[in-house]
Amino acid sequence: MSAQISSTCSTASFRDHSPGLNFDSLSSTRSSTISFSSKINGNRAIRSLEAARLHKSSTICSAVIVENNSEQMELDTTLSPRVNSVKTSKTMAIADQATALVEAGVPVIRLAAGEPDFDTPTVIAEAGINAIREGYTRYTPNAGTLELRTAICKKLKEENDISYTPDQILVSNGAKQSVLQAVLAVCSPGDEVLIPGPFYVSYPEMARLADATPVILPATISENFLLDPKLLESKLTEKSRLLIFCSPSNPTGSVYPKELLQEIARVVAKHPRLLVISDEIYEHIIYAPAVHTSFASLPGMWERTLTVNGFSKTFAMTGWRLGYIAGPKHFIAACNKIQSQSTSGASSISQKAAVAALGIGHAGGETVSHMVKAFRERRDFLVSAFRELDGVKVSEPQGAFYLFLDFSYYYGTEVDGFGLIKDSESLCRYLLERGQVALVPGAAFGDDTCIRISYAASLSNLQTAADRIKKAILTLSTLASL
Repeated sequence: MSAQISSTCSTASFRDHSPGLNFDSLSSTRSSTISFSSKINGNRAIRSLEAARLHKSSTICSAVIVENNSEQMELDTTLSPRVNSVKTSKTMAIADQATALVEAGVPVIRLAAGEPDFDTPTVIAEAGINAIREGYTRYTPNAGTLELRTAICKKLKEENDISYTPDQILVSNGAKQSVLQAVLAVCSPGDEVLIPGPFYVSYPEMARLADATPVILPATISENFLLDPKLLESKLTEKSRLLIFCSPSNPTGSVYPKELLQEIARVVAKHPRLLVISDEIYEHIIYAPAVHTSFASLPGMWERTLTVNGFSKTFAMTGWRLGYIAGPKHFIAACNKIQSQSTSGASSISQKAAVAALGIGHAGGETVSHMVKAFRERRDFLVSAFRELDGVKVSEPQGAFYLFLDFSYYYGTEVDGFGLIKDSESLCRYLLERGQVALVPGAAFGDDTCIRISYAASLSNLQTAADRIKKAILTLSTLASL
């Protein structure tokens, strides 16, 4: 028998109307719900439930019914303040909601998640299959195989003009893990983590997990969402420990030109405590004439920079879960220590596949070039389509596969049967309900004027999605003019 109670801190009224245990009212005073299951056999269950039933009305705070001399004991289920300070990822939540709708038969077009729609290139997949066949299925060194770390060093030297040795590389289960471990390794409670906005949704939450304070440095669409070095300098204090930025950017697709990075580097150089995490996961998904520059390659920045990269985006290897971080040995050793006590080393099979990926050729060769060409075609189509809409502001992305569009012109519109479009979240709910297209509200990225559209989908799906969005927005335009 399984007795299950779902509650955090709830008031329940027990009434003896039947031999069983009835909850006539159960109202949660907090938004999160935690479920417990306690297996109780035979007479123990009867005695425990009878004891609970005798309490006609009581307040239960996450209680689990257990037998201990027929007494009810309360289990403390409070969570760490660190966890309670962290928000869930809206991109994942919306992607999950869209998937549920599709599974229920609703023809939703999902443009929320940042996942290439291409299959992993055959040569990479075959390397993983061969690893399994050859029995390469055991633990690897915590930092990653020497073979892969050596290949990463070669790649960083030839493609990014940064020199590292294998002991300055840590392979992990994705670039996100690499960023988190770096934040945990270098931040102390009360430190500040500077994050240009719009930002990748996880950066501020990673700072909070390290008991540090995220400090957002906003940029606008008129600035192509690029950080102003003067703003950075004005926000630096003795508590400033980290600057995290992503180029090409998620969510905006903006690419930092070398000249701007040099200006930022000059500001960073004035502050001895300030380190930089350069998230370069989209480095090869870039559209000429834009050029990627690694921050660590700039004069004086190698010692300060932790470069994060991975295989998910460039090589369409999201499910393989593999990333890495490169930097001075002192910092990498600290990240290595954290990983050794959490996940340990990454998948041996994925690491063999990654070696094959780096062997394809410079920047992924023709295989990656083909994908980038398709992404560019999709970008050009969407930019042209949305520029036709009144009031929509567009910053043409120079990399990655996202459009970050300003739709705030339509805020304040009332829709019959739906309600008020008041912000990016309500607009995305409207587009999901009326247009059957799943997008991510800009508020998740720190800019409530915008919504993010992922064009990591087929051109035909994007064409259908654009038609649906435009139709839904034109309805808003008509209502706004009334």
